[in-house]
Amino acid sequence: MNQELVYLLLIFALLVVPRALQRWKMPAPLTSLMLGIVAMLLWGDETHDPVVTLLATLGISSLFLFAGLEVEPRALRKGLLRLVAHLLIRTATLLGVAWVAWRYFDLGWQAAGLVALALLTPSTGFILDTLARLGLDEEERFWVTNKAIAGELLALFALFVVLQAGDPVQLGISSGVLLAMLLGLPLVFVALGRWVVPHAPGSEFSLLVMVGLVAAYITYKLGVYYLVGAFIAGLVARLLHTRMPLLASDDNLHAVRLFATFFVPFYFFHAGTLVPEGALSLDALWIGLALTAVVLPLRIGMVWAQRRLLFGEQHRNSLRVSVALAPTLIFTLVLAAILHGRFGIPDMYYGGLLLYAALNTLLPSLVFRTPFDVNPLDDRAVHPEDSIAEEELDSPPPRPNVAG
Repeated sequence: MNQELVYLLLIFALLVVPRALQRWKMPAPLTSLMLGIVAMLLWGDETHDPVVTLLATLGISSLFLFAGLEVEPRALRKGLLRLVAHLLIRTATLLGVAWVAWRYFDLGWQAAGLVALALLTPSTGFILDTLARLGLDEEERFWVTNKAIAGELLALFALFVVLQAGDPVQLGISSGVLLAMLLGLPLVFVALGRWVVPHAPGSEFSLLVMVGLVAAYITYKLGVYYLVGAFIAGLVARLLHTRMPLLASDDNLHAVRLFATFFVPFYFFHAGTLVPEGALSLDALWIGLALTAVVLPLRIGMVWAQRRLLFGEQHRNSLRVSVALAPTLIFTLVLAAILHGRFGIPDMYYGGLLLYAALNTLLPSLVFRTPFDVNPLDDRAVHPEDSIAEEELDSPPPRPNVAG
């Protein structure tokens, strides 16, 4: 079959079929993942196409670029004490799960740490994009958003340290490069804003995506995968919002979200084509079910108890926030691939992690009775801090002081 026709059929399948299956509560990312697995079973290594790999890289990079852009420092400061408590509990849980994986499953400490991150880290990009369709109120959306973002910041830092800590020299070099990125990216954005944007109006989106992809490639070459660099680029752009408001404007956020929406299905499809046949065994099924039965209630219960007991929140609200934070699909897929490729975990463990990710991603769809998917055209998906700006615009201007 003609190669161009194959690509067109693939694009049609990934953009249309998953949407059609949403009516039966099947999240679109899982459909794309299963299409990749089916393609792998039918055509084997022929599915490892460099064009699909490039599209997948664009998808995962743009998704984490968007996640970085969604960080709102004012919102994080507003709930700082609760978020610190949440992160302390999350850190203790990560250490506990890593110890169990190291002690009882014959994994090295690095692999055990990655397993803990794969099991416990929520997929912030998906969670942020589905809040409006989960039926949560404003307060619940606020806490889901900021707990997910805070957890992702912690996870990305832990991922960087765990992957590099096996070689102290490499850790030092990588830390230096990462620090240079943090210091250099603002200068890059400012330089582009001064010397390029004035002569190319409307180019902020393309420049933002370009810088995000370059940053993602740098961290990939450091051995910590694309998502770290892309997230940092988005975060830096967000922090420059006051000086360069068009860089992280609402229009640019919507544009990046649209960009990610088109390319992310290719990431899930590509991830499916990399699943080894041994990961589809009966042993992998039992491992995935066991992980779901043990870890998922633990995660939901800990967030529920934290909000219910420490902060006195109502039972129903605590449970809704906990369930909304359940999906781990992206981090589990990324880390399962790293664990299998770099640390050589058995195929059945790899398959068990994928099944666990699929089941916890299904949970919000079933509980809230809404499709769990990225839909950038839904204008109701408003960042909690955006409501502050809307209130300020709706409020009447202050009266001038005419006394005297």
